[in-house]
Amino acid sequence: MRSPFPGMNPYLENPELWSAVHNRLIVAMADDLVERLSENYRVEIEKRTYFSNDESVLVGIPDVAVLTGKTAEPTSSVATVSLPVQPEQVTVPVAEEVNERYLEIRDVATGTVVTVIELLSPKNKRSGEGRLAYERKRNRVLASATHLVEIDLLRGGKPFPIRSENLGDYRILICRGDRRPTGELYAFGLRQPIPPVPIPLMLGEEEPILELQPLLDRVYEKGRYYLAIDYKKPPQPPLSEEDTRWAETLLKGRLQG
Repeated sequence: MRSPFPGMNPYLENPELWSAVHNRLIVAMADDLVERLSENYRVEIEKRTYFSNDESVLVGIPDVAVLTGKTAEPTSSVATVSLPVQPEQVTVPVAEEVNERYLEIRDVATGTVVTVIELLSPKNKRSGEGRLAYERKRNRVLASATHLVEIDLLRGGKPFPIRSENLGDYRILICRGDRRPTGELYAFGLRQPIPPVPIPLMLGEEEPILELQPLLDRVYEKGRYYLAIDYKKPPQPPLSEEDTRWAETLLKGRLQG
């Protein structure tokens, strides 16, 4: 079943779904680009790892568990000891290892990274180690001769600095290594299809066109997200009042069906 939205499906932005959508879309982009590039290039799926102290990640698994045939009450080694002060049961946030995947287009002859393609995640757009880790990587790329393609399909969070009066709901930034600080911004709204964009390569080479919309539509179908999404509920993050009315009209036939 196809996505009911003409462009980005806002229900896929839900953090509970986005991690899997992100991984599927990264692989889909890599496979698509390989078909469009000459054998002078290779496309690698790379991984950025960091630890996030997100308070939503809590200790929930004990080091040792004693299991019986019946459900038992939690036990403690000091249960039989009478203490003057009884402890409070608390939860303890722990650092979560986060792996974020991105693409590198490399020159086969030299191994040089020609282009980096980043697909932003929610952690990249909110304060914390996720944003700091991505900012460090982004700044290194922008200070080099490597091209940067930054794809932001998330309405939530804080966009990265771009001098523009129209950032849209979603955006794709192409920042060529030989034209900085000038970049090309493709800003688009919820009601628009994701625009095709050129992928910069070495000077003088023909640039392949990345068509994200059909790739995202295929991810939606192959991942069977139509079975995971409850379209009777509002998406997260929520839409504006105007877009809510538009989405309700768009989904009306599906909900009645």
